Amino acid sequence: MQNFDTIIDRSTTNAEKYTKRQKLFGTDDVLPMWVADMDLPSPACVIDALHNRLKHPILGYEEMPSSALSAQIAWIQEHYDITVESKDIFVSPSVVTSMNIAIEAFSEMGDEIIVQPPIYPPFMHSVKHHNRVLVLNPLKNVEGQYQMDLEDLESKITPKTKILLLCSPHNPTGRVWSQNELETLLAITQKHNIVIVSDEVHSDLVYKPHTPLYKLSQNVVALQGVGKSFNLSGMAISTVIIQNQTLKEQFEKVYQQFHLGEGNCLSQLAFEVAYQEGKEWLEELLKYIPKNFKLLEALAQKYPNQMQFKQPDGTYLAWIDFRGLGISDKALERGLIEHGLGLSLGRSFGKGGRGFMRMNCAVPHSVMQEALKRLEAFLFENLD
Repeated sequence: MQNFDTIIDRSTTNAEKYTKRQKLFGTDDVLPMWVADMDLPSPACVIDALHNRLKHPILGYEEMPSSALSAQIAWIQEHYDITVESKDIFVSPSVVTSMNIAIEAFSEMGDEIIVQPPIYPPFMHSVKHHNRVLVLNPLKNVEGQYQMDLEDLESKITPKTKILLLCSPHNPTGRVWSQNELETLLAITQKHNIVIVSDEVHSDLVYKPHTPLYKLSQNVVALQGVGKSFNLSGMAISTVIIQNQTLKEQFEKVYQQFHLGEGNCLSQLAFEVAYQEGKEWLEELLKYIPKNFKLLEALAQKYPNQMQFKQPDGTYLAWIDFRGLGISDKALERGLIEHGLGLSLGRSFGKGGRGFMRMNCAVPHSVMQEALKRLEAFLFENLD
């Protein structure tokens, strides 16, 4: 039985969410609930395996063992009923790395790439960094439920549109797209010969059924990994699944240029053990996180004119609507910082993010309770 209630001090490590407090918030005196990793212990089975490996005195070059890919393949088969072969899998340091390779592989300078804001910022940054044209297909917020605007999508497609970057489950809104939504999206993109690159890194962190896009079509590129599911982001290992031979060859041509290697001996081991032995840990996590969401929902119900929040379908990220306060984003951020909260500013996620904040709720319950005390003090000061 995993104990998620213990508070673990990460401030003495190089944990990004702590080391960047001064730069991002101008003070170290905030609860850092912004970057998407957990302040909860990674699976003990992984930690134990790493300890055992470090008893060997040499940390040299190692190949990604076939057993590691087999572990992921078995996980995908068990959880999603999808048959994947090792020849369809590429190893990559991160989903963002894979996304950038995909942009180079499936488009050229000046081509158009569609993203659906509000969206994880590297989606937009990656498009611009490669001198592609960023096309925005904003999600529709219908009474707190986000939906794809497929009519708007079709209206923006031109012969220069080559890629759609999908986030599924979606970050920051937490939507788990229905199979019907995904099938409709596929029909549109395939009609126009557009490649969907689907960030599926939150696939296992869901509270309702999730359909991976590559279950519905082999003509897609899926970005996967253990980083989010098992709190192993620092291991810097993920995978790309491509079952279409033509797309695979296009991707591999660019992939080989960067000589990414196959991770390192510790990340490979963490990857394999997480998929082999991490199921029970993940099941406990998926019961733990919603309790924090419930606490946040209760606060939103207490201050309905100041904030709106509904538990997401997936992820451990809360997308909180503060537009009811009627204050600027700058004032919102400053007010939260003054009350000791370091959250992700909604406008950084692009169109539709103004007036919102993203809060990482993967923390012990006691930390969440303290955060909500601070949030309530801020809301109370801003009552009508």
